[in-house]
Amino acid sequence: MTKADNPRAVIGDNSEGANNAATKFAKDQLKSIIERIERLEEEKKAISDDIRDVYAESKGNGYDVKALRTIVKLRKLDPATRQEADTILHTYMHAIGMDVFT
Repeated sequence: MTKADNPRAVIGDNSEGANNAATKFAKDQLKSIIERIERLEEEKKAISDDIRDVYAESKGNGYDVKALRTIVKLRKLDPATRQEADTILHTYMHAIGMDVFT
């Protein structure tokens, strides 16, 4: 269908221009979002590398990295959730005859 055949096409109608502007805006917005994600991924990688370096440093100073990772994980938990998990662990350990720390 040509512009002349299109009943919506009116002289001076700028619908194609508006459509192109909207398309350009959408493309620019998408590109911006992707670039932000890429930038954040780079920052995440850098932070991950920094964390790995801290664990390596702590290991070099004689700390047990596995214990440190467990402590970091536990500190992320809500205190009530952590207490509940601790209680369940101690209950299970007691049930199978393991010494329970109190």
